[in-house]
Order: sequence, then C-alpha cells, then structure tokens
Amino acid sequence: MVDWEQIDTVLLDMDGTLLDLHFDSYFWREHVPKKYAEMHDIEIEDAKSTLVPIFRNKEGTIDWYCVDYWSDTLALDIAMLKKELEHLIAVHPHVISFLQRLRDLNKTVALVTNAHQKSLMLKLDRTRLHNHIEHIICSHDFGMPKEHGEFWLHLQNRLPFDKSRTILIDDSLAVLRSARDYGIAQLLAVYHPDSRDERRDVAEFDAIEDFDQITPR
Repeated sequence: MVDWEQIDTVLLDMDGTLLDLHFDSYFWREHVPKKYAEMHDIEIEDAKSTLVPIFRNKEGTIDWYCVDYWSDTLALDIAMLKKELEHLIAVHPHVISFLQRLRDLNKTVALVTNAHQKSLMLKLDRTRLHNHIEHIICSHDFGMPKEHGEFWLHLQNRLPFDKSRTILIDDSLAVLRSARDYGIAQLLAVYHPDSRDERRDVAEFDAIEDFDQITPR
C-alpha cells in the first residue's frame, strides 16, 4: 500500500488516527452533555438537543478544536472535564511499533494535529507518543485548522518537506481533501477512528484498518 522508498516525510494526525477517537466521541457526546445538564438542571437529552447545533455551527473552524473557546461558551472547565476521562485515552494497535520502525528508517515523522494545546498535553502525558515522534505541530499555532488550504503552507514553512515524497495519514476526509488540493502526494484515511463505531466508507481515499498493514518490513 505504501512504497516507503518513495517517502521521506510522514505526517500523522493524532485523534482518530494514532489515538482511538472513542475518548473524544464519548467526551463530547456524553460527558459534556451530562455536565451541562447538571449545571442547568435539565434532562440530558435536552442538553444534547441544545448542544448539537452549537457544536455543528463551529465544525471545521479553529474554535471547534479550542478548549478555551468551549470553556467560555459553555461555562464548563473543559480541560478539567477531559482530565476526568483520561483513562479512556488509548493508542490504536501497532502504532508504537510503526513509529519505531519509521525512526529506524530515518524518516522525518511529524504529529500534525488540530487538538488544542491543553488536549495535546493531556494526551501526550497519557500516551508518551512524544517519545517516538520527532516533530509535534499544533494547528492552533497557526490560528487555522488543517481543513484550511493555507494551513499546509504554514506547515511547510515550519517543517520543509517535498510534497511529492510526503505521506499524510488522517481520519478526517476534509483534512485529506485539503492536503490533496495542496499537492501532498500520498494520502491515507483510517477505517476505524473510533474503535467502538462501525467501519467508515472512505472510498475517496485508500485507507487502513490497522497500522500493521503499512509498517515497513
């Protein structure tokens, strides 16, 4: 699926790609509505009905990923609430061996995430992914998410790479489309960002079930 001799730079998403998206799914679908319902003394289903359109209005923007924005908007300490569920943060199978093999081959490996710095630090502390990845780049440093075409220009200025010899692995189809438009040559999606959800239809892109499929031998 990947000809590693043709790849110098490996760009990796975090949530849903290296990490199981179940943590984030459960947090936003269940934990936040529960806390919001308690704060406003309403039923949890009413809280969900209130929150869903508020969330959808920010999809694809930097605010969507911003812990501070949601703390202010919802009057909830989002960073603290995430800490309450940190036991759900999990690395997808075979990710660490994949990263170690890329290091053995002297590939340039970068974690490129939309996660807010507070979420990023919580997850790195829990998983120790930073012990296996050379570069960690947060879209909040550029003030725009990976869905924006200009993001990739900022990234290339920060971490020079040859688009023709770069691969991006990401669970977001919107991000993959943005990277494709920018000219990144090789793109891979993920069939199971959330291990508890059904297999996704990602026919638009090649995709992996498990990192063992593409670990260089």
